[in-house]
Amino acid sequence: MKIIPILALLALPCVSTQAADQTARPNVLFLVSDDLRPELGCYGNTVIKSPNIDALAKQGITFNRAYCQQAVCSPSRSSVMTGARPDTTQVLNLTTHFREAMPDVITLPQHFKNSGYITKQFGKIYHGDLQDPPSWTPKKEDASIRGLFDSRTFTVADEKNAEFKLTKTNRGGAFRKTDDPPNGGGEGKLADQAIAALHELKKESKPFFLAIGFHKPHLPFNVPKFYWNLYDPEKIPMAPNQFLPKDAPPFALVEKPEMWNYSGVPDTADLPEDYKRDLKHGYYAAVSYMDAQLGRVVDELDSLGLRDNTIIILWGDHGWKLGEHSRWAKHSNVEDDTRSPLIVSVPGMTHKDAKTDALVEFVDIYPTLAELAGLSLPDHLEGSSLKPLIEEPELEWKEAAFSQYPRTYQKKRMMGYTMRTDRYRFTRWVKKEDHSEVVALELYDHQKDPQENINIANNPEHKTLIEKLTKQSLAGWKGAMKH
Repeated sequence: MKIIPILALLALPCVSTQAADQTARPNVLFLVSDDLRPELGCYGNTVIKSPNIDALAKQGITFNRAYCQQAVCSPSRSSVMTGARPDTTQVLNLTTHFREAMPDVITLPQHFKNSGYITKQFGKIYHGDLQDPPSWTPKKEDASIRGLFDSRTFTVADEKNAEFKLTKTNRGGAFRKTDDPPNGGGEGKLADQAIAALHELKKESKPFFLAIGFHKPHLPFNVPKFYWNLYDPEKIPMAPNQFLPKDAPPFALVEKPEMWNYSGVPDTADLPEDYKRDLKHGYYAAVSYMDAQLGRVVDELDSLGLRDNTIIILWGDHGWKLGEHSRWAKHSNVEDDTRSPLIVSVPGMTHKDAKTDALVEFVDIYPTLAELAGLSLPDHLEGSSLKPLIEEPELEWKEAAFSQYPRTYQKKRMMGYTMRTDRYRFTRWVKKEDHSEVVALELYDHQKDPQENINIANNPEHKTLIEKLTKQSLAGWKGAMKH
């Protein structure tokens, strides 16, 4: 049995001697939720029901300003799992595998596996068919969660939207109350699998890295009626800015993204008011459904006596517009799409129920977990460990967080590089191939305009500010650290 050096154990922030077995590295429970925006009680939403995530936050630290590197599933997840940014992974869509550009990269779970951990995954960790066998301990017994989610077609009878042309697909509708019991359906089966895995992992002599990828609140919002009934739809607040940002370039936001692949969605970007309310109701129900299943897994970790030596991390792969800017889904560089929850709970941490407004990035997750577990940090990483912030939430941190999104408009291929500073969001749209042409700029002042409703980049009085932010943007993430 490998003897773990005491110095490696001291990498855990402020871990008490009673908190964990000092001869073993901590386990990791790696939780990800698809399309989860900071629409949670621990982020200040008083309407949504997220008691289990809120309880996790009370035992950890909540990062109020955490940003993904690209607001769509595969690029975001590839960035987290490799610790590298989209320009390095070359994953800018849903079909490219990161090993095409980085064939020998050691992924986050692979690093743990190579360090003596048992690594297992259930649910959606990597996107779709873009799996990565080297990341996981070889297994025979694990059943895939794929196919468990209800995608059956059904007839949408909705007279109130009869005046609109409805999309017709074989994916079913965008939302539905199901007759499943509260812990049934796809998320319930996923939690069952995770709980069974915990029982097996408890018997092992090695530490574990257990990754659970919840599918909700991703579309379709097909959720047991129990969770729909938690809400009075009239009390769910609708987006306050249901209009396009003034003076934004026409390609900044997608008019009708993935949601229009589902049947019954009115064939217009300007959705009817009652349909919008149904959608947001469905999203809230999906969050509560996922929250309940996540709670079952964490409770089982506790009951098995494993929590005192387990790091728990929860992140959402990106945000999701719920009618803001008269748009739905993700696929852009706006705050609502790039910002998502990040919560970390570490055994023995001094500052529990802590919050920090530091600007952090999902590319920071890999180095954070590695350092917390006492592992080395691979040279290829393009993020920074958040361990110092976990120890000292008020610490001065990064000057900016960086995201990006590709776009083709009128046959012109562009990349939008966006930078979130403490006060501003600044986006440069450049010619994708060689960045030789700046097509458009966006600048939003979060001090005066936190909803990003007015693009002030073309205002002559901001010329000096634009020059400063351009220089900062071009310096990139390497120049953003304050420590």
